[in-house]
Amino acid sequence: MKAFQRLLILAAVALPAFSGEYSLELKPENTKVQFTLADVLHTVHGKFQLKRGAIEFNTDTGKASGQIVVDVASGNSGSEARDSRMHANVLESKKFPEAVFAPDRVEGALSMSGTSSLRVHGMFTIHGASHEMTMDVQAISTPDQTRATMAFEIPYVAWGMKDPSNFLLKVNKTVQVSVEAACIITLK
Repeated sequence: MKAFQRLLILAAVALPAFSGEYSLELKPENTKVQFTLADVLHTVHGKFQLKRGAIEFNTDTGKASGQIVVDVASGNSGSEARDSRMHANVLESKKFPEAVFAPDRVEGALSMSGTSSLRVHGMFTIHGASHEMTMDVQAISTPDQTRATMAFEIPYVAWGMKDPSNFLLKVNKTVQVSVEAACIITLK
């Protein structure tokens, strides 16, 4: 009997990944959306708040759907003057209060336990325009939850937003964004 139990445990551990249709829910209280913008003098770090996020994906077909919605007006770098300029002149957050990522496909497999690497492709809408984007996702799964980390760049000037640089201060034209989320994944 013990040999059979060991064989079952070994077989379960050897299974490489989940397969099938899944739903993933991101909760604002369990999600950090952070940004980094470098300039000549220093690097600015800040954060945004998640409004909501739900994704459905199928690891067999690669299809994905849903939305991750970020509250652009919540952007905060720790400097009231800088944030006021960022919202009024660059993000125009009163006119464009949300940034939305809508996935359409996923590549890779989600491990039942341990670490997984996935690529999620979709459309990222910010400042009134949609842009094709692929995000690299690192996930660590346990029986209770999955922790996911995503990192991507936003070439905000190339995407039509104003460059905040002036003759004294030169700012990078790309913002680095990272998202850390503890989420619940359920089999559909």
